Amino acid sequence: MAAPLAVRAASWYLPGHRIAVADLPELAALDPREQQNCRSLGIETVTADDTLGADELALAAARQTLAEAGLDPVDLHALVVVESRAPGSLMASEATRLQDLLGARKATVFSVGGLGCVSITPALLAARGMLAADLHLDHVLVVHGNKPATPARYRHPVTVNGDSGQALLLGRTGPVRVLDIAQETNGAHWDLFHVPFRDRPVALWREECRDTETYSFQLALETRNRLRTMLTGLLDRAGLSRDDIDGFVSQNLSAGGFAFTEDALGIKLLPACRDNLSSYGHLGPNDVLLNLYTALGRGELPDAARTVLINVSPVAAWSLLLVETGHGEDHTHHL
Repeated sequence: MAAPLAVRAASWYLPGHRIAVADLPELAALDPREQQNCRSLGIETVTADDTLGADELALAAARQTLAEAGLDPVDLHALVVVESRAPGSLMASEATRLQDLLGARKATVFSVGGLGCVSITPALLAARGMLAADLHLDHVLVVHGNKPATPARYRHPVTVNGDSGQALLLGRTGPVRVLDIAQETNGAHWDLFHVPFRDRPVALWREECRDTETYSFQLALETRNRLRTMLTGLLDRAGLSRDDIDGFVSQNLSAGGFAFTEDALGIKLLPACRDNLSSYGHLGPNDVLLNLYTALGRGELPDAARTVLINVSPVAAWSLLLVETGHGEDHTHHL
């Protein structure tokens, strides 16, 4: 029987300024094939604020979420930070800096990460574990600030990164209830995408793909097989069939990525995914829940719904979340 976990409140900070993908400065340095790939991703604009770092983006979202929940930061019980891909300082603590900026001085604080955009999943697992282990703990705030790891926002051949902050206030009950979590990894791909940095200034940082053939074919085939098996297992554990699922959402990488996921699983993603991809670009670990809440706000799901959230990272890592929304938000759900 899984311990209960629910999202009580959620906020995203999305900078008002957007950059058109056609105007990205790095396009001029790409060859024609790479330029065409960038323009065909299905991303029109990306959110961007070069005056804010990952901490400031996460902080803005955290303040919004706590205000929505009517919770004073000093009363926050726990803070889990999904670490950024390129911290501003080595040997410093991004997590405790956010604790200080937020004023959550009584909170238990730590960070998780290492799985790219799938890193939201270990954060949820950690929050669920804390809530299960300590009955006096009522809430856990999970935050992340998404910034590109390099000066270039285009990640060939994958996506274009936007800036965003996300904050999720988690508890045992709430309007979005996490019924089950599945996560798998394959360490053989640990450095498929990487940024050499020790011997070069930041202006020269470039993300490199160790083997584009591995990404485009070998990892794609493994992703298809993994997701099919994981989805079957997720539904079997819950005693559900495909017909019991009201919607599917994915992280935002590209229009081609959406088509691949839909074909691999025989599903149709909710329209919010493509709209957010076009407007915001890839927001890392913030994508899937933003897409879910966008779909809920637009009425793309029924009043009471079960939705599967799909997340894939070329680390490689894969995760699925089965969530329930609608009636019974105060009910503590155990599988």
